[in-house]
Amino acid sequence: MKYAQYVFLASVFYTVEYSLAQTCAVESFAVKDNFDPKRYAGKWYALAKKDPEGLFLQDNISAEYTVEEDGTMTASSKGRVKLFGFWVICADMAAQYTVPDPTTPAKMYMTYQGLASYLSSGGDNYWVIDTDYDNYAITYACRSLKEDGSCDDGYSLIFSRNPRGLPPAIQRIVRQKQEEICMSGQFQPVLQSGTWGYLANSLSCTVGDCICFKCDRTTANIVVLF
Repeated sequence: MKYAQYVFLASVFYTVEYSLAQTCAVESFAVKDNFDPKRYAGKWYALAKKDPEGLFLQDNISAEYTVEEDGTMTASSKGRVKLFGFWVICADMAAQYTVPDPTTPAKMYMTYQGLASYLSSGGDNYWVIDTDYDNYAITYACRSLKEDGSCDDGYSLIFSRNPRGLPPAIQRIVRQKQEEICMSGQFQPVLQSGTWGYLANSLSCTVGDCICFKCDRTTANIVVLF
């Protein structure tokens, strides 16, 4: 009986100690050490996401990163987005990244542009919280802060090189990182149906159950740069 009480009290003490030690101040979040954009380059598929306020990609999200000769990283992305709560359209996007502080290359700033009037243009922080380059990556952005330094409006994406998912060992790492950025339990899965397609002899493309116009044979071009 005394042993059980000891275990209980020890677990309570550890929980309290951990809670006191953990901080949700955004500037305290650790990012990938010695981030290497060349190893990060290539195709990634989003498996889970925590949305920000407002418009955000819904599903079939993927991104392909390229490092230019001058070291600048750019990306082309795809996904589906829901407008006005019911209209699902295809999104074909692009982004450019800069590194404000060269000593912390994992903390980047992303600039994006919308080609359609109903899609926004602007910029967000783009932090690579963690990655092993070959299997998973966790990105984070905070758009506004609270007075205590915690995030008021932010988002995060869990990426994988494989659209089918991540092995259990890596899932455990991802869950730990979600806790470290104070977003545990806030993620939702991202559908990867792989249904980007083309309708022959038509000016429309299909992505899942949405239709986009002014397309080529491989991608839906109606929407944006991101």
